[in-house]
Amino acid sequence: MSKGSTPQSTHLPVGTSFDDSSHLKQERAVRTRRTILHAAAEVFARDGFPNVTIKDIADRAGMTKGAVYFHFANKEALAVAVAEEFYRRLSQLISPALEGDRSSPATVADVLIRGARGFHDDTYIQAGARLQIESAYIKAEMPVPYVGFTNLLTELLQECQDAGRLPGHVDPRGMARVLMAAFFGAQHISWVQNQRADIVERVEDIVQAVALLPAP
Repeated sequence: MSKGSTPQSTHLPVGTSFDDSSHLKQERAVRTRRTILHAAAEVFARDGFPNVTIKDIADRAGMTKGAVYFHFANKEALAVAVAEEFYRRLSQLISPALEGDRSSPATVADVLIRGARGFHDDTYIQAGARLQIESAYIKAEMPVPYVGFTNLLTELLQECQDAGRLPGHVDPRGMARVLMAAFFGAQHISWVQNQRADIVERVEDIVQAVALLPAP
């Protein structure tokens, strides 16, 4: 370097780092949280909220209790998170049925059948349904059960009526409530009698019994 010349800066530009460790830590935290939540769903679905401890969830996740508490304040927080995931998955599961003709009764039937398959296959949906039944034991604000599903069925039935595919004397809201009661009654009976092995068949029976809703 010549005398009087200005030395070149070796400082990195603002915002630049030598590694991406913070990003990797964030990804690892997201994976850990997901693992804990899935473990909680499994034990809630199998044993029920009152019978589950944080240690049960930690053991199922293959982690320490401290790791669980780092991501969730208590068992109630886990229950709320599982219930929220239940409704998210249920909505995601039935969304393909809404891509067709919303004014067709077959779309209503498709929504119900897809929902039944979710209760048969998805641990989060099974856990969420059980947590709603056990909400009196959960000292936290849980989602109000099944409001979105009832509203969706009401909207679809109203569209069917507007298209002349549902008799004018039928109340779409009332029919949606009847279908919801039948659907969740069927899933509960299927659960306690047969671990939901026959839930799809039971919901298909409901669809066929309601003459206005032909099976898809």
